[in-house]
Amino acid sequence: MKAIGMLMVLLSVGGCSHRAVYENIQINNRNDCSKRPPSEYAACMERASKSYDEYERERQEIIK
Repeated sequence: MKAIGMLMVLLSVGGCSHRAVYENIQINNRNDCSKRPPSEYAACMERASKSYDEYERERQEIIK
């Protein structure tokens, strides 16, 4: 179900920037956090709240 939702988001924003796609995925991830047990909620929200700039910086470090 989650994969289908992400695929639809990616297809619907095909002309958008990488930042917009990332932010839409993060919104989707934060919505999914509400379905997690309370013991997992905080960690899930922390992962889903990483800014695009932070994500891009980490991604660049990995691909270098």
